Amino acid sequence: MACTASYLRVGRPSAAGRWSPVAVRGNDALMIPLALIDPKAALATYGYLAVFAFVGSESLGVPFPGETMLVTAAIYAGTTGNLSIAFVIAAAVAGAIVGDNIGFGIGHWGGYRLLVRFGKHLRLDQAKLKVGRYIFFRQGGKVIFFGRFVSVLRTYAAFLAGVNRMPWWRFLVYNAAGGIVWATLYGTGAYYLGREIERLGRPVGIGLAVAAAIVIVAAFIFIRRSESRLEEKAQAAFPGPLEGFPGGPPL
Repeated sequence: MACTASYLRVGRPSAAGRWSPVAVRGNDALMIPLALIDPKAALATYGYLAVFAFVGSESLGVPFPGETMLVTAAIYAGTTGNLSIAFVIAAAVAGAIVGDNIGFGIGHWGGYRLLVRFGKHLRLDQAKLKVGRYIFFRQGGKVIFFGRFVSVLRTYAAFLAGVNRMPWWRFLVYNAAGGIVWATLYGTGAYYLGREIERLGRPVGIGLAVAAAIVIVAAFIFIRRSESRLEEKAQAAFPGPLEGFPGGPPL
């Protein structure tokens, strides 16, 4: 990592367009926790690994600024030439896929067990768990793919897919497709538009957040109004007790 950091830059360029070099001594850079430094500092110290780590951490359920890191790295690649935009995008795609699959595993093996054990305290009985599984069985691909472009879903969609036992192979296909499209669009956009995308990204981000909130509220209302019908369809799709319930398969 020291050799990577040796040609990266931090801060802002001078009037002549030059960046100040980063001084790294031995393995001291490895002692800097990624969670305690901003994306620019992490990028300057760790390079492509920072892109992978930030995007991967956000994808597995940790509220890291993964998208901000991708845009920052792409802008840096476009304005300085010290990073390859292809490798930036590849690091983001790898982080998205790896992080999402870890989040999926956590939800599948840990989150579901917690719901089976404590769901009754949250009024989540077996029937409601079947509804969640049915929704992800029928619409999970759309949630995973388009969720990559919405901050809240980008962080928790993989975990919810695991909790609701979405088939892993199907999750992997939509997860990889979403990660590739997202990283390519945002990476190349930031690379070619440079600082302009930061100005354009704010209203777009606000618009997506509002749209996501509307969709979530609408989905909640729809589920509440169609609860009985959805429970019937879920019961038909998943007859018998679920895993971990009396009479059902073991966890």
